[in-house]
This record gives sequence, structure tokens and C-alpha cells, in this order.
Amino acid sequence: MTEPEHPRDVRPELLPLDTTSGLLTRITAQLGTQLSLVSLNGSRRPVHPDQTAPTLVAVAHGSRDPQALRTVTTLLERVRDLRPGLSVRLGHIELNEPLLPASLAVLGTGQAVLVPLLLSRGYHIKHDLPEAVATAPRLHTRTAAPLGPHPLLVEALYARLVEAGWRTADGAARSTGVVLAAAGSRDPASAADVRRTAAMLSERLGGVPVLPGYASAASPTVREAVRALAARGRHRVAVASYFTAPGRFASASAAAAPWIAAAPLGAHPALARLILQRYDRALAGAQDTAPLHLAATA
Repeated sequence: MTEPEHPRDVRPELLPLDTTSGLLTRITAQLGTQLSLVSLNGSRRPVHPDQTAPTLVAVAHGSRDPQALRTVTTLLERVRDLRPGLSVRLGHIELNEPLLPASLAVLGTGQAVLVPLLLSRGYHIKHDLPEAVATAPRLHTRTAAPLGPHPLLVEALYARLVEAGWRTADGAARSTGVVLAAAGSRDPASAADVRRTAAMLSERLGGVPVLPGYASAASPTVREAVRALAARGRHRVAVASYFTAPGRFASASAAAAPWIAAAPLGAHPALARLILQRYDRALAGAQDTAPLHLAATA
């Protein structure tokens, strides 16, 4: 993981402006605050911040694809529109600014709920997020469950397939199949989550077989899953993009589609609702959340 350019225990607004990193960090924080006051339609949100609600910190993976950051930013605008007054911030695990430790440093003290924009359990959930939380010892945090598996994700996957040209009433159901293209992880829990989503999507599609395929770290690959479906007589195979935002893995998976390839989940309204559900369940202490991290205030 890329390290921030300034010490983790220093709040960005206190950095001297004679350093490039201090200036850029302050600009980023101030710009994020201003953008949070503007709705997707360009109108200014009423400024009635809820001072009692913990900040929602959305945790994205990060990508070198510039579309990824734009997509996540639009998604969080939808979250703000659904719950005006809630403070919503963004932090990345790697590759994009702001990195998660820097986002937590801006908050300093108080309370926050980390909502991973990740679709299954795995290394990032179990290791990277706790490490980032440890860099903010005066901040009281909860970490919500990853977004998947969940019925709202299945609805978004179905909608993206329909947008790409999926039709279920065209008389070709017996020759049709879907590969659920996911990032992949060596963690067995991640694979179990993806299989669960594949089963739910199959049910949503009326029993059309859905096989997981992975862009890295796990098997089968997307192309291997396509071939497995073809061996079962499913020669018209669509690829459902089980990625939050565009990026290298999503593009490579789409290129393996012999028929249609759906767009990533992106800023679909169902994801915005799901982010708030995960936030609320974490606050309620639901069992699908990680333990509460409470560090002594110093």
C-alpha cells in the first residue's frame, strides 16, 4: 500500500503550506467538503449537518483508471442525496488519493463508520482496514461488512445485464449462461461470497446458470468459466461485471465475453441504498459487522 506523504498522526489542516503534500492535502479536504454540499443535479444541498451521526467513510480499492474515481464520487453523491446532513467521506486502500489513513487523519477525533465498497470478504477487509484504523488511535470507528453478497447487488447486476442487451423471453434460454466476473482472492471466504451472489443472480434470471469467473488470484478464470458453460451447451454467454467501478480487471473480463458484457455496478441507485444499509447495521451492532474498534483517547 502506498504511504501518505505526511506523518499519519498529523492532521492535514495543520500541515505547513510550504510543502507540496501539505498544500495538496488541504486542497483535497476542502474540495471534498464543498462538493458534499452539492447534489447530483447541481443544486446546493440544505446545510443541516447531523452533528450526532458518525461520519460515513466509504472505502474504495483504488484504480489507475480515471473513470473509477469519477464513478465512486458519483456513487457517494447519491448516498448524500439519500441522507442529507450525513457527513460522507472517501478513502482508498491504494492507488488513489485520498488514501484511507489520510481520510481518517482529517477526522482526528469523534466517530466514524467505515463502509467498504468491496463485494466480498478477503485480505483488504481482514488486514488493510484494521491497519488503517490503527493509524487513527483517537477516532472511534466501526467497520461495516462488505457490500456483498446482498439482494440489492443482484438487482444492480440484473439491471446492468438488461442495459447490455440481456433478454430472458427470446426463446433461447437453454443456450444462455452468465459468467459472474469478480476480482478474485485467495481467501476461501471471498470465493464463498461470490458463489452465493452467483446463485442469487441465477435465481433472479429464472434459473439461467451463472458461474463465477475471476480476473486474478483464483480459478476458474473468466475465459475458463465461459468454456465450462459452452461445454454444457450454453453457447450464448454473457459476462456480468461484479466490480464496483471500471478498471483493469473489469475491462479484461469484458473482453472475454463471447456475447454481451455488462458494465460494472458503478453508481447504480441500489448500491447507494446498500451503502446506507451497511452503515446503519454497523451502528446497530448487527452481526454482519466487524468488531467495534475503540482506542483510548489521548
